[in-house]
Amino acid sequence: MLITVDAVNRTREHAVLRSMFEARKRVFIDLLKWDIPALADRFEIDQFDDIHAHYLIVTDTAGAHLASARLLPTTRPALLDGLYLDLCDGPVPSGEAIFEITRFCLSPGIGAERRRIARDTLLVALAEFAIANDLTTFTGVAELPWFRQICTFGWDCRALGETRLHAGRALVGLAIEIDETTVSKLAAAGIVGERAAFAAAAA
Repeated sequence: MLITVDAVNRTREHAVLRSMFEARKRVFIDLLKWDIPALADRFEIDQFDDIHAHYLIVTDTAGAHLASARLLPTTRPALLDGLYLDLCDGPVPSGEAIFEITRFCLSPGIGAERRRIARDTLLVALAEFAIANDLTTFTGVAELPWFRQICTFGWDCRALGETRLHAGRALVGLAIEIDETTVSKLAAAGIVGERAAFAAAAA
């Protein structure tokens, strides 16, 4: 099941958000050892998890988190322009048609096949969300091995600058261009997930 959470339905989807924040804590703090705080030793939430954030969340039929991504409008402060300016050789891409993908999270312990299906569903949903909302570009920050994997998904992905070390992690600023051909490009690369119909995102 794919759920979109934004300012309009955030209060109604609090259980799904809790499940996502718990999964983010397990992945980014417990597993990957990122030096970021946990709320009540249970949730991973930061200053960008505000009313302007959009979330795409893949759950099982019981509502448990399987995969998720947070999308930030680049007309407001985000990670690239706030924390990782040195990852861009030029100006940080920003504008109404550009959102930043952050906190791409796949739940551990659900098995390789379920993780692949959840990942693929999320990737297709990202492309469909962009098309439904007239977005042309996603930006983001990725560790180098993950960036290399992102580039194999079939969509148009490029580095925004040189790889840099941050807290011992090799990071890359990236841009993914989205258009009406992106979903078919993903499919040609073997990325096929559950399809979703998106309405325009809330402002």
